[in-house]
Amino acid sequence: MFTLLNVAQPDTLQEAYKILTAKRSNTILGGSSYLRMGSQSIHTGVDLSKLGLQYIQETESFIEIGAMATLRNVEKHPALAKYFNGILPQAVSNIIGVQFRNVATVGASVFSRYGFSDLITALLVLDTEVELFHGGRMSLADFLDTPRTKDILTKVIIPVTGRQAAYYTLRNSASDYPLLAVAVSCYDNQWQIAVGARPTRAKLAVHAAGLLTAAAVAPEDIEQAAQQAAEELPFGDNMRASAEYRRAMCRVLVKRAVTEVAVCK
Repeated sequence: MFTLLNVAQPDTLQEAYKILTAKRSNTILGGSSYLRMGSQSIHTGVDLSKLGLQYIQETESFIEIGAMATLRNVEKHPALAKYFNGILPQAVSNIIGVQFRNVATVGASVFSRYGFSDLITALLVLDTEVELFHGGRMSLADFLDTPRTKDILTKVIIPVTGRQAAYYTLRNSASDYPLLAVAVSCYDNQWQIAVGARPTRAKLAVHAAGLLTAAAVAPEDIEQAAQQAAEELPFGDNMRASAEYRRAMCRVLVKRAVTEVAVCK
């Protein structure tokens, strides 16, 4: 359990950022779901609930998800169920439990870059961008590779396209953290493959995706891409699975996901 000395509820993002950066131990509270699992002393917790960031908006070109939208909002929103074969509601639907998903926020889940994040894995294959108050707008893939800094993630932006997608995950039990997560998508014959919970954070398997041809996806192409994904990404051991098991299951899940998307195409 964390120790919280002060709480601030700023009225603007500028004020929130000023408070956040005033002290090293100041932090954004979000839903505080994962903060409760740690042990740290926070001088000032910055509550963003007055900034109007709990929203999911659909336009002709983009779906924007505010930082304070919860995982449950993602799971139940009709626009997210309509696009990309419902990959985002599917990805978050097994995270711990409904009570947890009612408070865990999208902003905290993405900004914290958790290795076990189902949401990040799914977002990576949708050409997702993030918007930071100080750092500006960038692709999610670039954000995950940037050094950690004090900033506020304000929203997630997903292009509305005819992208087809599939999501697969392995868990030791239904509500446990994933021991491996795989997302695959295709749009305009351009494929993307992401593997998460390796157990480090999700990453695109760029070379594996490049093996899938624009004209057609033959069974041997799928097999080769699945093998390449398992070879180009590093895997590690933890209490849920070994690196060897994760690598073997990566081949299986990538093959299944690519096959599913190919049928959708």
